[in-house]
Amino acid sequence: MSLDFERDVTELENQIAAIERQTRRDDEEESRLRDLRLARVEKLRETYANLSSWQTVQVARHKNRPYTKDYLHLAFDEFVELHGDKFFGDDRAMLSGFAKIDRFKVMVLGHQKGRTYKERAACHFGCAHPEGYRKAMLKMRMAEKYHLPLICFIDTPGAYPGVGAEERGQAQVIAESMFLMSRLRTPIVCVVIGEGGSGGALGIGVGDRVAMLENSYYSVISPEGCAGILWKSHEFASKAAEALRFTAKDLSGFGVIDDVISEPLGGAHRDHHQMATRLKSYLSATLEDLESTPTDELLEARYDKFRRMGIYLDAAVTA
Repeated sequence: MSLDFERDVTELENQIAAIERQTRRDDEEESRLRDLRLARVEKLRETYANLSSWQTVQVARHKNRPYTKDYLHLAFDEFVELHGDKFFGDDRAMLSGFAKIDRFKVMVLGHQKGRTYKERAACHFGCAHPEGYRKAMLKMRMAEKYHLPLICFIDTPGAYPGVGAEERGQAQVIAESMFLMSRLRTPIVCVVIGEGGSGGALGIGVGDRVAMLENSYYSVISPEGCAGILWKSHEFASKAAEALRFTAKDLSGFGVIDDVISEPLGGAHRDHHQMATRLKSYLSATLEDLESTPTDELLEARYDKFRRMGIYLDAAVTA
């Protein structure tokens, strides 16, 4: 799947593939192949260095982008999944379980979208129900009990908006999850790996370190939802995306996130293994840093971190 703004790259890749399929190539074709590969790299670098906010959304939603389950296989040494919330059922949109990364034993929570349509339907396209957040809170308490750092992977367009979810207390359970995370006595690292939409993202987004992958977004609302409210049409989604200022670069400047994790050239969807290696390196270094901080200092810093967000200044308006 190629994106609209990648047409030049796709054309170069098709030319490269056509030459590579040839069983016999002369010197002239080998030279042309080298030139095309160099041109592809330059075009990718040029394209991805100047992505608009709407193009960033398209990359964050790319169907081949690695999901939580992919990172669990590629970046972690072990993973044992834990199921259920002990109230209603098991929400497949929220993964949870024990894991090991380098020398650290951790608890992992993360949204899961699913790769095939059948998997996506079962995972509600990454939109968790109340039981998903109740499952997450159960595992948070378990992490605290066993002194395990908590790692959260955020990748959701938003919490599930259906009637059943509202009847089972969607808004309340997200608020409870955020409150629990704010005072959880264990280190917390949150990473937005794709979409970070609305309260569905914030429900597992309160941490000592909050990072975003380079081509992800983190927003109070999707650009389509914002366009629907402000302009009464989803056709203005690209305009809404620019206004929302929700890219990693924007939010790093605002102090909403702590770190931006660079992606392989052309986005994480082009090289899962390299992206997983970079993510693993970031998580290991961050856990090393947080491990040495006393728990009381960790909690105080976490509280101050989120209290500093959203500061604004009043100024007198002169004619």
